[in-house]
This record gives sequence, C-alpha cells and structure tokens, in this order.
Amino acid sequence: MAQSNGTSGEKKVLVLQGGGALGAYQGGAYEALAAQGLEPEWVAGISIGAINSALIAGNPPERRVKRLREFWDRVSSHLLLPPLATDNASRKLFNETSAALVASTGAPGFFDPRYPPALLMPPGTPQAISIYDTTPLKATLLELVDFDLLNSGKTRFSVGAVEVVTGNQVYFDSATETITPEHIMASGALPPGFPPVEIDGKLYWDGGIVSNTPLQYVLDGSIPRTDMCIFQLDLFSARGKMPENLFDVHTREKEIRYSSRTRMGTDYSQLIQSLRRAVRRLDGVLPDDIKSTSDWELLSTHSCNAAITVVHLIHRRAVYSTQSNDYEFSRYTVNEHWRAGIDDVEHTLSHPSWINRQKPDDGLMVLDLTKELSPSSPETNS
Repeated sequence: MAQSNGTSGEKKVLVLQGGGALGAYQGGAYEALAAQGLEPEWVAGISIGAINSALIAGNPPERRVKRLREFWDRVSSHLLLPPLATDNASRKLFNETSAALVASTGAPGFFDPRYPPALLMPPGTPQAISIYDTTPLKATLLELVDFDLLNSGKTRFSVGAVEVVTGNQVYFDSATETITPEHIMASGALPPGFPPVEIDGKLYWDGGIVSNTPLQYVLDGSIPRTDMCIFQLDLFSARGKMPENLFDVHTREKEIRYSSRTRMGTDYSQLIQSLRRAVRRLDGVLPDDIKSTSDWELLSTHSCNAAITVVHLIHRRAVYSTQSNDYEFSRYTVNEHWRAGIDDVEHTLSHPSWINRQKPDDGLMVLDLTKELSPSSPETNS
C-alpha cells in the first residue's frame, strides 16, 4: 500500500547510509518503494549511499531502477560464479575469497589498485595516501547520472563528506550549489583505500568518518519544516551478538562505528520535534507581553508543527557474513543484498502499522517493522 489514510501531503525523503558492497540492499529497497509509487522528493546519502542517491536523483523515475542495476551489475562483473555450496562454512569461504579478489584487483567501474603501490610513491601525492585509484568511478557517474537533471531541483540531492584538514563534516546540497561527480566521489572517499577529493581548493574524505547517516541533516535542513515520511535505509546495525573470536571483533566494531547511533539520533529528534510543536501550540495562548520578549522570539523561530515519520530499514547481516562484507562485490552476494532490500520493503509496506498509520501527534514517529523477522533465517535480525 503506497499511501495510507491521514498521511497526504507528506514530503517523501530517502536517507541512504554508507556501507560499500552492502549498498545493493538500497537498490533493491528503492525498486520496491518505486513499485508502490513512493518516489522521493529528496535523497540524501553518505558514501555508497551517495552513489545510489545520485543514480536516483540523476535519472527520471522510469530509468532509475535500470541505472541502479547497471551500476551494481558493473561493479560485480568480475565475480560471476556462484558458490559451490550454500552451507555457512562454504559461504564464508566464498565471501572471503571474493573479497580478497576485489582487494587485489579492484571493482570494475569503481576502483583499481594503484601500480606502483602507495609506499613507493612520493610523499604528499594522492598516489602516496591511497591504495586505490577511483578514476573509474568518475567515468561511471558521468555515464549513468544526468547531472543537468540532478541539479534541476526536481529531486533535492544532498551528500555528506569530511574536510581532511579541519575534520568538519559538510554537506553538498543541490538546493544551494551545483553538484559535480567530485562531490559524490568525496562523500565516498574512504581512507586509506580511496584518495581525498579536491573541491574548491579543499580536500574531502568519506562522510562516514564522522557520521555514516545523513538523517540529522535532513531533519535539521528542511526549512521551512514540513510533514515528512523518511525512509532510512541503513547498512550496519548498532545491535549485534557478542564476538566469539578476533574476526568477530573486527566485524562488530565496524558495525558499531558505522551504524552512527541511528536510534539515539531518532530518540533525540523525537524529543526536539515534540518541543518544537509544543512551542508552536503555546503561540496561540500566551499573552502578547511574553511573545514580545527576545526569549520567545528565539523559541518561536525554532518552532514548527511538522509531523515526521521515519521508516527504518536495516540490512541484517547473514550468519555467514564476515568482516569483509562491505567490499565483497561478487554478483551472487550483490543479488542477495538486492533481494533482501526488496523483501524488507515489501514486508514493511504490508505491515498493519504502515497500512493504518496516521501522522504522529507528538511530532516524530519511528516505524521499525522488520525487527520481528525470524532470527533463525539466513540473515539474522539486527
């Protein structure tokens, strides 16, 4: 069900977390959302989420899924063979072997290993501070993304990056500037794998270093604030199992680091939005002498009556997944992630909580409707 009763007039927003090869999940999720007519008016992303966002905002609706599929087919085109068996041990071996091949040979249309390697290059050069060359990604973006359309304002587009020298996170937004391939590449320039990207004389790395989700930017950057339905597609879960070995420790640490404390952020935003709505309600009952004060002027500036729903979809790590899952670009696994995205969206949109939902009275509501999926299935609940 694409749109439920009592929720008309919402701005639909897509928020895409970073996570490398796991980003195929977002492609499948978008396909399922588009099939229900839930096309976004604003897309915001970090890292691989920035690339997926560009493929969406930089193409007309009828071409978006095709372009997303072209990108993911291209980057997985060197690893087409399926695993010999699908038991957990065989899949772990398959995944680790595939990731090792990507690490040594790169991903087509995305990145190539540097030759000679970084250790042999002059200090201070881009070649000396990165393992891979991302020139292929620029060519891919220019081929698959219509930058005139992306900058036309039909779909707002925002991506986050981090300035290397200051360590500050910044957002490049089509509402305020002209977006180029470099802005997208900067958002995904994860060190030490990828080199920083220069924009207007400054060098930028992957936005996920500071925060791997642009959710807070979307919640704070919608001025004037309007009713929104935000689909947040996360690739790492803050929740997970206690590690049993050093490989598990690395995997768990990566999940915690890149999940970006999403639930803490939504809890905080829920409180702030409730306060904003409370201030707006007081505007109609307070006497003029109070409303003429500088204190009230400050409060009323930040007030609003927007009702916001965040639909949270989280990629659930498979039991056979390993610490290299974010650079395991085999076609078999990419298709698996894509299918998981479709399944999660279909499950969410058929859930009574989605079908019967109304705009939240308290300002912000979070729907996380895949939590009850069986943890005994191949992809365990996160």
